[in-house]
Amino acid sequence: MNTSFHHMLMRTYFCFHKQVMDGAKREGLTSGQPKILEFLLRSPGVEQKTIAENCEIEAATVGNLLGRMESAGLIERRREGGNRRSIFVYLTEGGKAAARKVEEIFARAEEKAFAGMSEQEAENLSKSLKKVYQNISNKEE
Repeated sequence: MNTSFHHMLMRTYFCFHKQVMDGAKREGLTSGQPKILEFLLRSPGVEQKTIAENCEIEAATVGNLLGRMESAGLIERRREGGNRRSIFVYLTEGGKAAARKVEEIFARAEEKAFAGMSEQEAENLSKSLKKVYQNISNKEE
């Protein structure tokens, strides 16, 4: 069995993603929507480009996702402060409820992922993955 870092990272990501998306699908959500909901719950009233940057999704894809989320009543877009160019995105009450369910889905997936690990081991793994991300993305968080 291949135990290279890249292989284990990809396998881990796909298993984690599948678990999250199985829960998200039961809530009527599609791929990309859970991380946007989670981000908007923490950062209400942001522009589409900010969502794209923070969620690691192409801007055009975010536009399509937001359109579907708006049709589903999860978000609303508003122009603010006389700024005709920028549109800010907010969760509706239904979107907030969906985002809280997404938080529960992520929490269950993380609990399963960290099963059998000490709190220190889980924290060290998270710190290491953050450093790996910073190294390959050239981004500081």
